[in-house]
Amino acid sequence: MRRRLLAVLTVLMGVAALLLSLPLADAYARGRTEHLLLQRRSEAVRFADLADRVRTGADRAELSAEIDRYAQVYGASVVVVDTAGSTVTRAGTDRSVSAAPEGAQALRRALTGRSTDRLATVHPWGPRTAVIAEPVGRDERVSGAVLMAVPTAAARRDVGVRWSLIAAGAAAAFTAAALVAAGTARWLLRPVLDLDRAVERLAAGSLQARAVSATGPPELRRLRLHFNAMAQAMADSLGRQRDFVADASHQLRNPLATLVLQLENIEPHLPAGPGRAEHSRALDEAERLEELLDGLLALARVEAAVAEPADQDVARAVRERVRAWSGVFEAAGLTLTATGPADGLRARALPDAAGRVLDALLDNAVKFVPYGGRVEVQVLEHRDEGCVRVRVADDGPGVPQDQLGLLLRRFARSPGHQNVPGSGLGLAIADEIARAGGGLLRVGANAPHGLVVELRMPSAGARP
Repeated sequence: MRRRLLAVLTVLMGVAALLLSLPLADAYARGRTEHLLLQRRSEAVRFADLADRVRTGADRAELSAEIDRYAQVYGASVVVVDTAGSTVTRAGTDRSVSAAPEGAQALRRALTGRSTDRLATVHPWGPRTAVIAEPVGRDERVSGAVLMAVPTAAARRDVGVRWSLIAAGAAAAFTAAALVAAGTARWLLRPVLDLDRAVERLAAGSLQARAVSATGPPELRRLRLHFNAMAQAMADSLGRQRDFVADASHQLRNPLATLVLQLENIEPHLPAGPGRAEHSRALDEAERLEELLDGLLALARVEAAVAEPADQDVARAVRERVRAWSGVFEAAGLTLTATGPADGLRARALPDAAGRVLDALLDNAVKFVPYGGRVEVQVLEHRDEGCVRVRVADDGPGVPQDQLGLLLRRFARSPGHQNVPGSGLGLAIADEIARAGGGLLRVGANAPHGLVVELRMPSAGARP
């Protein structure tokens, strides 16, 4: 946004600088041309007066001497003609001045009694000469004309110097305005960018995210205060909800534990028969409820966690957890393998996130993969995507395609697995851990059958 704002301001300032400098440069060029005309026309008038007084050979010699000196000093060409257009005297190197279109037109005007009152505007690139004509005599007594072709080098040099100064001034003004615009854009957008980062962190689950920039216009400062108040109110509301879940789960665990203990104590006193079977089912349900409360407590702790993501060795964490679960898988008749790079592959996540998520995924695999099945854990790095993936694939029965999206929901259970022990919170807790660290948990089908669960975490050093 700041680039777009600076681009718009830069274009506007550039147009403004051009609109101011171009008329100024053109005005100076026109003024310098007028000065050249007035300066050289006064000399043409003097030569016309001398030509008008020519009566004798001595007068003609004096006129020739004057225009010769003038031509030598100024590098000009001067031609004096009579009313028939015949040359009376001339000086200078340009012998074709009267034959050129511009010179012929000026000469015709002069022979009708009209002086040159306008020149083509002098620019640094031209014209190289200016043609000025002055009638000899006045009104009906016009007896000839003086035609001058004067160089414009000095005028063009003056115009070039002045245009350079104008360009330098415009560039300096544009630079100063651009610096002011950059500072203004930074001042305006700093609170906006701060708010954007705070919203991003808040959406990622960091309830402590707040906008801290106190700069900018009053409207944006008020917006920051309102946003922080809203974020605090939302954090307080979610905190109260989580506290209620945690407190309720904790308070229910004690009487539930007492109930389970009492059910276990009365089991030896029950006679054989239907009552003992009902007692066993009641004990199973009580233990399932206890497991459910433990899951709710674990989920509340994850949601209330305030730990910041940090770099961690994912490959090492995966190898340690696979080694720890190997005995459990052997006892269940399952094969557990791990592949991936050696220790040193680092990702950014919550502390021990890879190990905690992997525990939940391997626990699910033990429950749902039948005897003789295989579970493979892979650690992959995708540099082009800037992420590290932990992939857990099994060859179990899997889940129908239309039910895959339900697996990450809380208390979600596949219809075919309702009798398997568990609370339905394992994958939900793993997903919460992944998202809290800026990662992602994905569930898909394995080929030809089975389930694939993939944990994605940003590579070490990456920032969302």
